[in-house]
Amino acid sequence: MDDAKSWYLSKSIWGGVVAVLASCANLLGVDIAPADQIGLTDGLTALVAAAGGLLAIWGRISAKGRLR
Repeated sequence: MDDAKSWYLSKSIWGGVVAVLASCANLLGVDIAPADQIGLTDGLTALVAAAGGLLAIWGRISAKGRLR
């Protein structure tokens, strides 16, 4: 995996995002356990990877002029 793609698939990046969102949720009175944060990070990383794959497929199809 090259550096341009690896940043958005990094669990460190998304783990930080989940931690910030969990802190915001705690301010609103919603308690998110650290174990839940790990699951959310894994799910978010998988979602981003799937979205990236779909965008790559769409880019290849549209580059061939099949989608407009």
